[in-house]
Amino acid sequence: MRVDQQPGYILHARAYRETSLLLDVFSRDHGRVGLVARGVRRERSRLPRGVLQPLQPLLLDWVARGELGALVAAEAASAPFALAGDRLFSAMYVNELVMRLCARNDAHPLAFAAYAQCLDRLAGPEPPGWTLRRFERDLLADLGYALVLDRDAEGRPLLPHCDYVYEPEAGAHAAGEGGRGLHVAGAALLAYDADRMPDATQQAQLRRLMRGVIRHHLGGGELNAWTWARAAAQGAPDSA
Repeated sequence: MRVDQQPGYILHARAYRETSLLLDVFSRDHGRVGLVARGVRRERSRLPRGVLQPLQPLLLDWVARGELGALVAAEAASAPFALAGDRLFSAMYVNELVMRLCARNDAHPLAFAAYAQCLDRLAGPEPPGWTLRRFERDLLADLGYALVLDRDAEGRPLLPHCDYVYEPEAGAHAAGEGGRGLHVAGAALLAYDADRMPDATQQAQLRRLMRGVIRHHLGGGELNAWTWARAAAQGAPDSA
């Protein structure tokens, strides 16, 4: 199958054999795909290696051949996102999150749109931590793991002045009603549901909540970004 002019982003690239690259690509209509860019590491290559970088919006042509497709052409769709420091770290976290949660060849156009919007927000003035929380919420929703943020596990509306314990598979329980989970204020959950940035304390609660929920969907696994953040606690952002 031939795919032409497909919007996409490179999530990760690594050397493959002597002259090629193995690309993990997030595409609009085909989801996460693996592509081989043959010969791109040669001094003279027909493929533009300079654009085959993360954070560069691309239009890609490839031929699907089983597990790995063959990249045929690539061109920049627009200027790359110029990110540095905390915002670059946040973008790398987002790339790893997509790679770990999205299955190969499973289209998620809403998640793709949320990903592009996330990079755009990281390039703007919005605090990166809140940008990441919004993307995590929207990605999980499109993958079928949507959080229930406006009512508790019994179907009762959440109360902003109450504290809750959130279980990934069950939802929110009022603190003291039992259940093992992550403590979070009702006001934080309701703000998250309304896409309204909460205060710093509630954002910290949402960060812990989403880390626990994501860890649950990873089967208890860890993301490299979390490990890097712990290892470089003095310099890494407190957002991923």
